[in-house]
Amino acid sequence: MVFIDVRELAPDRINRTIKALPEYQSCLLEGCLGQRFIGAGLADRTVIIHGIPGNALGAYLDGATLEVFGNAQDAVGDTMNAGRIVIHGNVGDTCGYAMRGGEIYVQGNAGYRTGVHMKAYGDTCPVMVVGGRVGSFLGEYQAGGLIIVLGLEAPDAPSAAIPAGVAGVGTIAGNFPCTGMHGGKVILRGSAEGLRFPAQVSVRPAQPEDLAEIAPYVRNYGTFFGVDPEEILAGPYTLVSPRSGNPYGSMYVDN
Repeated sequence: MVFIDVRELAPDRINRTIKALPEYQSCLLEGCLGQRFIGAGLADRTVIIHGIPGNALGAYLDGATLEVFGNAQDAVGDTMNAGRIVIHGNVGDTCGYAMRGGEIYVQGNAGYRTGVHMKAYGDTCPVMVVGGRVGSFLGEYQAGGLIIVLGLEAPDAPSAAIPAGVAGVGTIAGNFPCTGMHGGKVILRGSAEGLRFPAQVSVRPAQPEDLAEIAPYVRNYGTFFGVDPEEILAGPYTLVSPRSGNPYGSMYVDN
């Protein structure tokens, strides 16, 4: 593994240094503090990050693995195509924005508009697993893919320490979940009692086939973050899916 001290490096210099490494070479970035766009468009690499990367970590990611030992800021995995991002901490707003492939795992909480505009094409199915809670507008305008929210407490942090912009104690998500959703699925651990969903989505208890679909990703979560996945899978879940592929059809006179 190659060690790179990034304390004094600008984002473009960081990415050029990573891309200059041989294919499939692993590297560890030390001292990351707010540099944006780390790993943008990256393929065939494994990048371990110590510190807090800035906005758009893994934007347009194309097959690489990024693992952050710390929190991450907004727009993690923005429009990523393939690969995997693992965050040992919390993330900011718009995690998985327009994500169209690959997997994102967040140990803790996520902010507003998690999974906004997530989409799928052909055989690709983007997947995001958030271990804690999410803020308002979860799955806004979602067109495809799978979002799993587990509602676990962040490790070593009391409920009162949930970051600003994230749903409060006792709720797994904030206001207006799944607004404009017209594809994909959101699966919430628990009953989702107290959440208000728009009329264009269907909300029902998850069935055994739904749990079989999410099981591999929950087990990955358990492996990455050292928790028992079978205990997590034992709880009830709620499935949210669109009632129609055209949620705005009633707004137009020719429908």
